[in-house]
Amino acid sequence: MKRIYLDHAATTPVRPEVRMGILQYMETEFGNPSSLHDWGQHAHDAVEHARRQLLRALGAESPREIVFTGGGTESNNLAIQGAAKKRRHIGRHIITTQIEHPSVLETCRSLKESGFEVTELPVDENGLVRVQDVERALRPDTILISIMAANNEVGTIQPIAEIGRLLHDKHTLFHTDAVQFFGKVPFSVQDLHVDLLTIGGHKIGGPKGVGALYVRKGVRISPIVHGGGHERGMRPGTYNVPAIVGLGIAAELAAREAEETRERLTRLRDRLWRRIETEIGEVRLNGHPEQRLPNNLNLSFHRIEGQAVMLELNRMGVAVSSGSACSAGKHAPSHVLMAMGRSQDEAHQSVRISLGSTTPEEEIDLFVDRLKEVIAYLRSLIR
Repeated sequence: MKRIYLDHAATTPVRPEVRMGILQYMETEFGNPSSLHDWGQHAHDAVEHARRQLLRALGAESPREIVFTGGGTESNNLAIQGAAKKRRHIGRHIITTQIEHPSVLETCRSLKESGFEVTELPVDENGLVRVQDVERALRPDTILISIMAANNEVGTIQPIAEIGRLLHDKHTLFHTDAVQFFGKVPFSVQDLHVDLLTIGGHKIGGPKGVGALYVRKGVRISPIVHGGGHERGMRPGTYNVPAIVGLGIAAELAAREAEETRERLTRLRDRLWRRIETEIGEVRLNGHPEQRLPNNLNLSFHRIEGQAVMLELNRMGVAVSSGSACSAGKHAPSHVLMAMGRSQDEAHQSVRISLGSTTPEEEIDLFVDRLKEVIAYLRSLIR
């Protein structure tokens, strides 16, 4: 039976070009970038080359705006905790939304224990934050706003550029988690008007355990880990050179191919949705119908638990998700769907199907055939 992987929002296969780059810096160019001998300097040059690759991919102005981290979660923590620590003398109010990734929500909530106040903005039934709600929530002591560029569960794309323009002449820093957004939709940090932006390697064909935080020139945040001078003191610790090299290659390719990727995945996603809606029925699309990631379909099948669908598809060699990968193992209803006004039962019914750049067109029809069989079987059990 042919296996079908449709969980690219959880992680993506490492691209061949990335794998070759990683192997070189594991096998032959293994020096420590902080060492002054040739082995070390070769590794140092590789790290700085990757930094320039990210600079171009994000449309940043200076290599100093790129800080390498251990992944999206660490980047979000560094952005939020770093901004709060550096700016607490200005104010202690932070704005985010109810549908953020746990690495944002839990970080913001932890800051409450240190005397910060956090406003979690609601979203509409499509998972979209209202710009006017952001504007109304702003206060003189608001030091940071953190709103994800696109939701990892339902795929809704937020009005980041509009919010960024709203904050243009204010002292409030603006952070966006772009882990799911980067590589799917063409953009530059200048267009988004953000001060801080998070990306992760394994969502774009890069390795796991590496990411980056864009910190706009002139923005100051404090480190959250101490003990070394790496990354200008922002992120101490010996560089993971192979992973950083892989991230640089993956980011360069993702940015170069973003428009083509968006067009292709949108076409495949829409074809997939039409077939499911027409041939299976009793299904609801979660998230914004148009303003959504090109590779994301989050669906709820009436009266059928999403986890049951996921497990039956897995038995047939198909990988999808019944929620975000970070919530795997937790049988709590999706906090994203609950924030969108769904009931607990409806929130338990969601299935996330996420396409990737390696998804072949013929797998779309094969997947629908297997999904039809699974849904028919599960519906027979409740009639």
